[in-house]
Amino acid sequence: METPVLVGVAHLEQRITQAGTGKEPIQLMIDAVQQAALDAQCPELGAAANSVRVIRGIWPYQNPAKAVASAIGCANAETTLTPYGGNYVQTTLNQSALDIQQGRADVIVMTGAECGYSQAKAAKAKLDLSWQELPGTPDRMIGEEKAMRNDIEAQMHLGRPIQMYPLFEIARRHHLQETPTEHIHRVSQLWAGFSAVAAQNPDAWIKQQYSAQEIRTPSASNRPVSFPYPKLMNSNNNVDQASALILCSTRKAKALGIPESLWVYPHTGTDAHDHLYVSNRDNLYSSPGIRIAGNRALELAGLSIGDIDKVDVYSCFPIAVQVAAAELGLDMAKPLTVTGGLTFGGGPLNNYVMHSIARMATLLREQPGEKGLITANGGLLTKHAFGVYSTTPPAKPFQHQDVQAEVDATPKREVVADHTGNATVESYVVMYDGSAPKTAHLACLRDDGVRTWANCEDPDTLQAMLQEEFCGRQVRLADNVAAF
Repeated sequence: METPVLVGVAHLEQRITQAGTGKEPIQLMIDAVQQAALDAQCPELGAAANSVRVIRGIWPYQNPAKAVASAIGCANAETTLTPYGGNYVQTTLNQSALDIQQGRADVIVMTGAECGYSQAKAAKAKLDLSWQELPGTPDRMIGEEKAMRNDIEAQMHLGRPIQMYPLFEIARRHHLQETPTEHIHRVSQLWAGFSAVAAQNPDAWIKQQYSAQEIRTPSASNRPVSFPYPKLMNSNNNVDQASALILCSTRKAKALGIPESLWVYPHTGTDAHDHLYVSNRDNLYSSPGIRIAGNRALELAGLSIGDIDKVDVYSCFPIAVQVAAAELGLDMAKPLTVTGGLTFGGGPLNNYVMHSIARMATLLREQPGEKGLITANGGLLTKHAFGVYSTTPPAKPFQHQDVQAEVDATPKREVVADHTGNATVESYVVMYDGSAPKTAHLACLRDDGVRTWANCEDPDTLQAMLQEEFCGRQVRLADNVAAF
């Protein structure tokens, strides 16, 4: 049995000033892999790879791993791709650690890149970027595509992250019995802490430190997106960022002369997903998947949450951090990110966690013996993966568990497409058109506990929803329209 170890990490970005002048994502991936090999003090490391694994992004490439493999000198390496999902970096690392442990590979390259900043500039300039297609079929897929919404949610035009995460946020606000003012002050303070970390992170996209008041206050540069979140509480996808990780066996690392001071060991990993459709979840403010999979990763490592020195909690929206902290028992007063999160560190869509692992590895090298926890999230607080890391070898060989059966056994709620009659508001989100509230989506519970959905476009009600608590109120539903 071999011991997997992370030996090379890289982060890079590009900040173009004119549309169409930057490198496309595949070029950034190649650059990142070469930089990761240099980080390992072994320039020829990429050429030794048995497998090249790319995290799917917003680009037209069909088999990007083949282009990366050819560029780094391992043209015959296995090519791998993932589905969409922010969980798949950690999931892929979990699988890569297992593949090395079981002798299926001795050097594995992981990479990913997004050019959302370039895409935004090109769209504004009405310019076609003409990226390559890189045709072909990968040798292997890690993970499988899963539908994230059911027919009822589709009928209600629900399912975008900017709709569902704020809805989870308000559900948790009600669960904690906070007033809207108490809540927004607390959450903006949490996000100000992430901004402070980004200001000290040399790899962060936004290094400006924002105050809680700046974060929670709508302005010309901080427009309201979906209540209660203005722009500075959303993931920042307009970034050009790439990263790479190179793993190998300790046997191979020694043979290549990679200094042990650079080695970071994956200790444990876990994977699971919550009930795929939000409609079926028992409540909208917790995550059995995070609770079971996250705590199992710690348990397998023989650790408690108090033993963790550094953590990066997936941070697409503030509620994702709050739910994870509650399920794992994290101290909210301590830093919960090593990057600054997806708002300030940068949110290259599905590939963010590769940047968080790279940053975590860098920090663990600086403090040998410390232990780090990475959390990853995909979908609508749906798909989860976890990893525990340290420069100290694990007491037991790398361990991984898929705890899906345990998560599947947790309570599920029934849902109906429509309901005529009274119900209780469970949560809601107010969507904006420019600076004006336009529509509210409401999750409601019938007296028998069955969930249903409704919309509201009454201007007076929408304005009240921005200031008052509507969770727990009685509402009259007819044809999926809510009236108070």
